[in-house]
Amino acid sequence: MRDVSHGDSQAVLSALIETEPDRLRRRSISLGVPVSDAEDAAQTALLRAWRSVSHLETPQPGRMCAWLDVIARNVAIDLARQRARRPEAVLQEDVAGEGASVESAVEVRVFLDGALAALHSLPETLREPLLLTVVDGLSTEEVAIRLGIEPAAARQRISRARRALRVCRRTGMDEG
Repeated sequence: MRDVSHGDSQAVLSALIETEPDRLRRRSISLGVPVSDAEDAAQTALLRAWRSVSHLETPQPGRMCAWLDVIARNVAIDLARQRARRPEAVLQEDVAGEGASVESAVEVRVFLDGALAALHSLPETLREPLLLTVVDGLSTEEVAIRLGIEPAAARQRISRARRALRVCRRTGMDEG
């Protein structure tokens, strides 16, 4: 039995967005959405959430955050599927037009692609705490609270993620 009105759900969602306006954009990036598309993905996720907020059983902030994460993940998957059907050019022409040589632009792109591939190769349990620390600037304690784990577990996951990325970097250097 629902004892929460549609307006209450909208109010909780509005409050969440006001307190963390970049949450969906950062989450989209952590899910592999290119930074250039992250704002669009976040807006799409927010629109989907707003349209279906009345279906949420209990609009408690913690549950709503998890619900928003699922919506953001679905938007990221949809975007990846669209990109798979219509792949874009790897190198944008305007990158070379900013005074950089084509070679240096390709070099930067290869480096960034490698970094993103290494990041995406991490399991979600390691990737998310690392991104919350590095991208969001959260402390270990804040990461632990956000993920519902002990601070020691958060520190360990962040450490393991960094170690795994170092191994990927060394392996990539040996191959190159």
